[in-house]
Amino acid sequence: MSAAPRILCVGTHHKTGTVWMRRVWREIAQALDIPFQPVHRPEKWAEKLPAQGRVIVPNWGGRFAPDLWEREDARFLHVIRDPRDVLLSGARYHDSTSAPTEKWLYRPDPKLGGKSYQQYMRSLARPEDKLAFEMQGMHLKTLTEMLAWPYGHARAFDIRYEDLIVDTDCTLFSKALRFMGFDEDEVETGARIFYENSIFGGLADNPDEGRTRTHVKSGKPAQWVTNLPVETAELYLRRHGADLIALGYETDETWLGRLAPGSELAETGN
Repeated sequence: MSAAPRILCVGTHHKTGTVWMRRVWREIAQALDIPFQPVHRPEKWAEKLPAQGRVIVPNWGGRFAPDLWEREDARFLHVIRDPRDVLLSGARYHDSTSAPTEKWLYRPDPKLGGKSYQQYMRSLARPEDKLAFEMQGMHLKTLTEMLAWPYGHARAFDIRYEDLIVDTDCTLFSKALRFMGFDEDEVETGARIFYENSIFGGLADNPDEGRTRTHVKSGKPAQWVTNLPVETAELYLRRHGADLIALGYETDETWLGRLAPGSELAETGN
């Protein structure tokens, strides 16, 4: 990695801390006078980014063009989360939100008899049915994105949401900033912004602060242990047990035994 980091890519996935990271990196960009340029269509990156100078390039589906991965001056920060918690968080959010930004959620779908994704989910009475619907819907898309990431790439820094949400002294996030090429003064600025926008930091003192707080109800790791219904867990094991192992969240398929007695869907948050 001889080239100095210039194209600073930030990748997350739906319900893996995207709103949180969007706010943090926007504020870092503003504080350090670095352009913040989301690229929603990876193949368009070259025409959107400046030819010189650093630029922060987020993609909230964790998708970046193959030729961008080949650039020596590109660095990548990636956040993933236990898919079982992603499932719980996604189902709760899609069933309850009225956020105008989620246009896809309210769009009529012929495959659902003309109902929108949210309308169809709300028509299901049992939590287990809502989770099964989510599992084959938005969750499958998110899980597919997480599995497609080139883990172990020399210019990528992979972080688990579970570690980031308890990074109260900002050690992990500071390490990521250094990997992305920030000097020590910039790391200090970035760590302060991260802390101020975290539920263990600034948001704890300002519980009504912005969109980040409305997306994060708890943030605790491994919420699936107490909130995933047994029926849903068994279905998840059949469909995605191997995926949990591939992502490093399990080493085998015996995790059903860790479910708490009487597990049920709750307000699990982000």
